[in-house]
Amino acid sequence: MDLSSEKLQRILSKYKFHDVAVEELQKIYRIYPGMVASTGTYTFSDTTQKDLVRLIGNIPVQYGGRSYNFPVQLWLMDSFPFTPPICLLRPTPNMFIREGKHVDGGGRIHLPKLHNWDYPKSSVASLLAEMIVKFEEHPPLSSKSNVDNKDPQDLLAFVANLQINDGANSHHQQMNKVSVVGGGDLGMASVMSILSKCKVDQLVFIDVNESSTKGGSMDLEIFRLPQVEVSRDLSASAGSRVVVVTANAWSGEQSYASVVQTNVDLYRGIIPNLARYSPNAVLLIASQPVDIMTHVAWRQSCLPPTRVIGAGCNLDSERLGYILDINLNTHQPAWVIGELSDNKVAVMSNAGPSSGVQPQIAAGSNSTKPLLDRAFGMTKTRGQRSWSVGLSIADITDSVLTDKMKTHSVSTLAQGWGGIGAEVFLSLPCIMGSNGSTRLAGVSLGQEEDSKLRESVASLGSLIGQLRI
Repeated sequence: MDLSSEKLQRILSKYKFHDVAVEELQKIYRIYPGMVASTGTYTFSDTTQKDLVRLIGNIPVQYGGRSYNFPVQLWLMDSFPFTPPICLLRPTPNMFIREGKHVDGGGRIHLPKLHNWDYPKSSVASLLAEMIVKFEEHPPLSSKSNVDNKDPQDLLAFVANLQINDGANSHHQQMNKVSVVGGGDLGMASVMSILSKCKVDQLVFIDVNESSTKGGSMDLEIFRLPQVEVSRDLSASAGSRVVVVTANAWSGEQSYASVVQTNVDLYRGIIPNLARYSPNAVLLIASQPVDIMTHVAWRQSCLPPTRVIGAGCNLDSERLGYILDINLNTHQPAWVIGELSDNKVAVMSNAGPSSGVQPQIAAGSNSTKPLLDRAFGMTKTRGQRSWSVGLSIADITDSVLTDKMKTHSVSTLAQGWGGIGAEVFLSLPCIMGSNGSTRLAGVSLGQEEDSKLRESVASLGSLIGQLRI
């Protein structure tokens, strides 16, 4: 691989593990000589930009007895190879992306080897090999239809992507289906709240035998609520737009990590199946500890992080906004962010709800801090009861089903937000719609707030490192 250009050398010189990165690039070239190294400016989701090395090339994919070249682009972070690359499809003008389990609508690639990256066990060469295997199973690119193109294979590719609609099943294709997995008080509260708040065509309640929060399914079977199906089979969730997971499996283990591990083990039998049955759903996690379990669900599901969220600090945020609006007459959106613990902090928007502009988090300000602290203190006496959490879950679900684009503080992948480098999940303000979550841009917080967030990042990172996911 030719790495001699002045621009490549200049960018590579800023990489934290320069020598190791160069060695890995040469290994890639020996196995995939068609991959070419170049430089470019990558824009992160929080709008920050960075000059990075990228690999551009085609990977060979066998499908339907023919070989196709799928164009891909791999952005190498400046801590490569100890952090995974950001992988994207590069469709040509006559191609379109087929969103699925391993590729989102923007062309970003999500694979098990990316989520479980662990150098030196992990490498770009093995990642590309996995990419080929997964794309042969579910090709993420197809040819656009062209009336002037009479190639039978192109016509077949186009026809294969058509969805036949004879009028009888059109309602089924647009069905607002929600599944709640896990019984007990929170599961039941979620079911009743979603039925009251959301317009659903079908709600499936799945009581998990292995969960310690069982119960409620018999009562639902006895009283037979409209639109509600009770099941103990995860396959009943197939085709859901939102899947809420409330299951917990607490054990008698002594250490906190051991107790959480029981939940992780329970999830291992649930989450991959839910993702397989509803690959386009938004997973909404309410199991405890919510930030850790949302992280676990993302890893185990292999879904894009925008479609795996936790209920997190949404309830606290809604209470905070209500108190500011009604009790203190301050008509400014505000959210509670961070870990669902004593380290959570309050932040305010820099624009009012009726300004017509997309909300943004205001930078830390001494002028607003006393007001926020007063309102935040008033929320701490409310507690988190099952019915109130259930109402919060229903509110998030409604935003997804109706594509409301409302800002919720939900547990989401925080890496890259506000300078956070670790792979952890924290509650952050996210715009929620039918395609999942979009984080608001990070800002500079006050010293006290920033310190609490950093403490949570360290503790969550330490705990996730102790778990067998």
